[in-house]
Amino acid sequence: MSSAFFALLAGAFSLFCFYLHLKHNYWKRNGIPTVKGCVPLLGHMLPMITKRMNFLEFIRLAYEEQKDHSMVGIYKGTRPVLIVRDPNLVKTVLQSNFSNFHENGIKVVPEADPLLSKNPFFCYGEAWSTGRKRLTYAFSNVRLKTLFAAVSGVCKKFEKFLNGQLKTSNKYEVDLKSLFLRFTGEVVANAGLGIEGYCFEDDAGASTFYNLVGNTTAESLATIILFHYPSINRLLKLSFLPKSVDELFRNVVSENLKIRRNDSTPRNDFLQLMIDMEKTGEVIDEESVSAHAVSLYLDGTETSSITLNFIGHDLATNPEIQEKLRKEVRSTIEKHGGLTFEALKDMTYMNQVISESQRLHSAVGFLQKLCTEEFELEGSDGLTYRIKPGTEIVIPVSGLHTDPKYWVNPDVFDPERFNDERKQTIEKMTFLPFGDGPRICVGMRMALLQMKACLATLMNNYKLELSPRTQLPLKMSPHYFMSEPLGGNWMYISKSFELTVRAF
Repeated sequence: MSSAFFALLAGAFSLFCFYLHLKHNYWKRNGIPTVKGCVPLLGHMLPMITKRMNFLEFIRLAYEEQKDHSMVGIYKGTRPVLIVRDPNLVKTVLQSNFSNFHENGIKVVPEADPLLSKNPFFCYGEAWSTGRKRLTYAFSNVRLKTLFAAVSGVCKKFEKFLNGQLKTSNKYEVDLKSLFLRFTGEVVANAGLGIEGYCFEDDAGASTFYNLVGNTTAESLATIILFHYPSINRLLKLSFLPKSVDELFRNVVSENLKIRRNDSTPRNDFLQLMIDMEKTGEVIDEESVSAHAVSLYLDGTETSSITLNFIGHDLATNPEIQEKLRKEVRSTIEKHGGLTFEALKDMTYMNQVISESQRLHSAVGFLQKLCTEEFELEGSDGLTYRIKPGTEIVIPVSGLHTDPKYWVNPDVFDPERFNDERKQTIEKMTFLPFGDGPRICVGMRMALLQMKACLATLMNNYKLELSPRTQLPLKMSPHYFMSEPLGGNWMYISKSFELTVRAF
C-alpha cells in the first residue's frame, strides 16, 4: 500500500517537474533569449520576494544583460513576460499599434479598489476615454493658470517653512524626499481639494493630510501580488489604495461638492473645475470626482516628490549647474515682476535640468502593457515573435534612458542634452519620463508646473549642499517599487550667498 502511494507521489512530482519545464522553456521554444536566474515555480521573481532588489532594478539589469537583442523574455512565476529593448518596438506598443496593446499591465480589482478602478491608468474603453477627457480639460493651459494661484500660495508656505528652519541655524539638514512630500502634499490639498493640508506644520498630527502622503509605495508582498500576479489578486482582492486615503477623498469631495453647488464663490482648485464641467451639462457623480482627485493625489505627490528629490541631488553634486539655474530663475523672476505662471514658462534651462534628471533617475523606471490582440513583433536584429492576447510586455524605461547606444556618457548629468539643438538628435522612444502615445501621463503638465514652481522658490532663495549622511554612490532601496535612495537623500539647505550679500 505504501509503495503504491510513494509511486503515485513520485509520478505526481514528475508530472509537476515536467509542467515547470514546459512553462520555463516557453521563450526558448519561441526563439526569444531569456534572462539568467530563472528558478522553478518563482521564475525571475525571487530577488523581489527576498528584497534583494526591486522590480525596477531587476528590469534595468535585464536590459543591460541582453544588450544584443531587441526582445528578451522573463517569467513572473510560470507566466512568460516580454521585455522589448528596441525603440521601434516600443513605438509599436505605445503608439503606432496602440489598439493591440491599449491596456496597462497593472490591474486592480474594482471591489477592492473602487476609486482606482475609475482612474484612467487602470480603466479602459469608454470609462478611460471619459476620464481622460475630464483630466485633459482640467490640465489645459487655461485651467493650469487658474490652478497656479493655489500652487503659488504653497510656494509662499514652503519659503516660510524653510526660513523658520533657518532661524536657529545657518544650515537646515533634511532628507529631500520628506521635504518635497510636504510641498507636493500641500499642492494636492490646496490646488486639488481646496483644503488646508498642514503639510508644513512641524507638529502635524495623525489626522493631517501630510500623514497620508508617501504611504503607498512600499514594496510589500501585497504590492508584488498586485503588480505582478493579477490572477492571484482576482482571488485575494487586495487593495492598493489605503482605506484611510479612500475615506479622506470621499469625505472631502462629498462635503465640498455640497457646499460649492450652493455657493457661487469661485475657487482656484481642481474641484471647482469639475463643478464647472457639471454646469456645462456633463453628469459628474461624487464617485468619479473622488476617483479623479485620487488620480491627482497619486500623480501629484509621489512621482513629483521623487523627481524633485533626484533633481535636488543632481544640483547639489553639480554646483556650477545649480548656479546657472539660479541665475536663470532670478533673472526671469525679475523680468516678470515675480514668480508668475508666465515666468515659469520662460525658464527654459530649468526644463533642461528637469529632463536630464528624469533621464538619469527614472521615478518608475518601466512601463507594463498588455497585448489585447494578436500581433507579430519584429525587432531590428531580426528576432520575431507572434504575441498572443494576455501576454504582458515590459518597456524598460530606465534602461533606454541610460543606454550608451543612444546617449553619450550616459552616467554624466548634462542638461545641455536637452537644449534646442541637441534635443532634436534624441532618438524617438528612448526618453519616456511620462510614457508616450494615447496613454501618456495626463497629469504631466500639472506635475511640471508644481515641480518648476518648487524649484524656482528653492533656487531663488536657497542653496543645496550634499550632507555626509547621503550614501554615495546612490543605491536604490529594494523596499519600494519606485526609485528611493537607500538611506535617504540628505541635504544641507542654506540661504544662498548672493541673497545674503544683497540683504546686507
